[in-house]
Amino acid sequence: MTAERTTEQSGHKYVYGFDEGNKELKDLLGGKGANLAEMTNLGLPVPPGFTITTEACQAYLVDGREPDGLAEQIAAHLAALERAMGRRLGDPHDPLLVSVRSGAKFSMPGMMETVLNVGLNDRSVVGLAAQAGGAASADGGERFAWDSYRRLIQMFGKTVCEVPGEEFEHALDEVKRAKGCTNDLDLDAADLRRLVDAYKKIFADRTGRDFPQDPREQLDLAVRAVFESWNAERAVLYRRQERIPADLGTAVNVVAMVFGNLGPDSGTGVAFTRDPATGDQGIYGDYLANAQGEDVVAGIRNTVALQELERIDKSSYDELLDIMARLERHYRDLCDIEFTIERGKLWMLQTRVGKRTAAAAFVIAGQLVDEGLISLDEALHRVTGAQLAQLMFPRFQLDHGIEPVATGVGASPGAACGKVVFTSARAVELAGEGEAVILVRRETNPDDLNGMIASRGILTSRGGKTSHAAVVARGMGKTCVSGADGIEVDVPQRRLTVAGRTVTEGDVVSIDGTTGRVYLGEVPVTPSEVVRYFEGDLDASASDEPLVRAVHRIMGHADGRRRLAVRTNADTGADAARARRFGAEGIGLCRTEHMFLGDRRELVERLILARTDTDRVEALAALLPLQRADFEEIFREMDGLPVTVRLIDPPLHEFLPPLEQLAVDVAVAQERGEDVAREEALLAAVRRMHEENPMLGLRGVRLGLVIPGLFAMQVRAITEAAVSVTRAGSTARPEIMVPLVGAVQELETVRAEAEKIIAEVVGDSGVEVLVGTMIEVPRAALTAGQIAEAAQFFSFGTNDLTQMGWGFSRDDVEGAFFWRYLELGIFGISPFESIDRDGVGRLIRIAAEEGRAARPGLKLGVCGEHGGDPDSVHFFHDVGLDYVSCSPFRVPVARLEAGRAVLDDPGSDSR
Repeated sequence: MTAERTTEQSGHKYVYGFDEGNKELKDLLGGKGANLAEMTNLGLPVPPGFTITTEACQAYLVDGREPDGLAEQIAAHLAALERAMGRRLGDPHDPLLVSVRSGAKFSMPGMMETVLNVGLNDRSVVGLAAQAGGAASADGGERFAWDSYRRLIQMFGKTVCEVPGEEFEHALDEVKRAKGCTNDLDLDAADLRRLVDAYKKIFADRTGRDFPQDPREQLDLAVRAVFESWNAERAVLYRRQERIPADLGTAVNVVAMVFGNLGPDSGTGVAFTRDPATGDQGIYGDYLANAQGEDVVAGIRNTVALQELERIDKSSYDELLDIMARLERHYRDLCDIEFTIERGKLWMLQTRVGKRTAAAAFVIAGQLVDEGLISLDEALHRVTGAQLAQLMFPRFQLDHGIEPVATGVGASPGAACGKVVFTSARAVELAGEGEAVILVRRETNPDDLNGMIASRGILTSRGGKTSHAAVVARGMGKTCVSGADGIEVDVPQRRLTVAGRTVTEGDVVSIDGTTGRVYLGEVPVTPSEVVRYFEGDLDASASDEPLVRAVHRIMGHADGRRRLAVRTNADTGADAARARRFGAEGIGLCRTEHMFLGDRRELVERLILARTDTDRVEALAALLPLQRADFEEIFREMDGLPVTVRLIDPPLHEFLPPLEQLAVDVAVAQERGEDVAREEALLAAVRRMHEENPMLGLRGVRLGLVIPGLFAMQVRAITEAAVSVTRAGSTARPEIMVPLVGAVQELETVRAEAEKIIAEVVGDSGVEVLVGTMIEVPRAALTAGQIAEAAQFFSFGTNDLTQMGWGFSRDDVEGAFFWRYLELGIFGISPFESIDRDGVGRLIRIAAEEGRAARPGLKLGVCGEHGGDPDSVHFFHDVGLDYVSCSPFRVPVARLEAGRAVLDDPGSDSR
């Protein structure tokens, strides 16, 4: 029966041969299947095979069984594969073996399952030995065959039947110990035959059945195991970390086996068309002779550099370089390639657009523009604000004679210091207590994902740039040094030895993911080159740093592309100056309450304790010149740019000592016979002003309406400062923002008083002062059309809008139960980190639309922390806001993402 006819009978196509797909079908075939099909279409040497679609996986996970027709389609494609190879699956004389591999739309390295050598059993292992009899080993093909069989039992047992992998490892160690060797390659065919017997006994003891001898049963069970691995704990955690949708499912690729473990003329490797750590052009990758692919990725044996393949097998090396160049031109990007050489024949097992570090992402994007492969729009699309933020972190300062104790492979750059831990569980535990930790392992595996996420950095004694630790760390932006073989890791004793020294759990080490160097103790850090560029300390055009040049070029294009302006949140002249150097186009939030702290608390206390109008007026008069001087400094730094000043927002008792502290101070002073009149007055005031829920109490506009003269003093200080600075030759553009408005009448009352003061102070200075409000109360968002009649601008305070929209007290809930909401998938990410588009985002959209309907051209911005979140910036662009505002350090991130948002806009002419 042909595959086509089977499909017609079942009514839905669940299986595709490699000659039926292409790289555009990632949703259906997964990344691996789509790229195997693409390489097949290009005529590259790909082993024959077929892909079971993500739709089949989705149906299996929903219904708990294979969809109708799937078994028949697999049988038809398997028969076609057998005809193409001239062998039958598991034939006792000349067996076809296959690999069963996962392959989701988005790369999830090591998170799901793979089973190799499917089709081997007690009979076909003999046929495989005869088939491989020309292998260069003392016992012909027998060693290879029995090694392949023990690998199948181990992988099948662990993956399909959940047999603990350590039991197989212990059995392997026992055989090596009995043989008196430490290397797997020193075991001969007889040793491996005994190991197979031991593995089969472990399998039977653990599962209650013998290892399956029917090849088709092996295949079907392996396919189901790959489907089910989509919901494995580590896969769920990885998807949550990388924000991959949970409903995509994985495809399954069934591929004819080719063997890298047939002898010294065989091997396996991983290659990158450019350095995934730095972006440098050249030959990068790892090769391992006489091995299967999992050995390279797992980091179990240390590999050699890919360049060594030229000496080992020049013909295969030259062919590989030609294919690498062809794939990079075809994909127009860095390609990550897995290959196997079987007795001098090169086979391509996988390609994908490679994961890379943040630095490499910018450098490679710039290189590909120079090479004419992509446009500047595409280059901008390929980098992210999260990557730019990583580049702004500091690096080690090594000018104090600090020497490394070991050097490994710089697998994922950055500078990380922390306490050494040796298990994933301990990393999570200490990180939860606020400790910075470095996870140290011989090699990591997918079960270490929790610990890798919790750690500042990862250090392994085995593996290379393509090991599990390296690939996952690069994807997460974690610093990683791998293959530091000068370090001996003793996990049971929780210690490592290096250069004659012993480091125990809790000792501090520092790792440099760029150079691969490892240092004892905490190494001081220095600002990044990218920050120095933004600060103006580096001239990009004269820099010999390719990263700085790439950032400069792409940021320039983002600025030219973006519609959103980017302002900053700044309360001092110094913050304002730095933000302006970072590219801020104004201040979106200047918090006046920060100006009441420090040595000015006494004046605020005078205001709170004022018993008469005269006392209150005198306290406000004392504050006025101080506030005016603050605003003058900020207006001068922001010469010509808008400055949005929020009138005082928090409850006044926040400027007083805590109730408990005051009560103790009064009691102690009374015991000593000291004068406590002032403290008693403060204590009485704090008790009088105490609120059960102060964030919903007397604050913001309510405070201004209840305490006469408070807002008036601030409006006068702002306006007098603007006039003073303007008359001195600068240009001040003040915008006065009234916080926590919930009803238009509140804003109308404040604005009426403010406009009288503004008119009085401005005179003929030419200063224009706008009066607007924060939209941070849900009612304000829902009545925005009314409020817009009295507001010259809106600024969305997304922190409070999120708190009130969800009914969350941020200070309480994040530590109390957010971890559980994230674990259950109620949140994909905290709504305080990235805007909740469906709920809070809808409030913003309603307010924007109704506000502009009432007042066309109404200026709209956002000043909550979401203004610097990459995903939120795209939402604010889509809603039509005029600007976002964020902390100075996040300004470049917001600029970049505002440019990228245009490319994602269906109405733009991008790419």
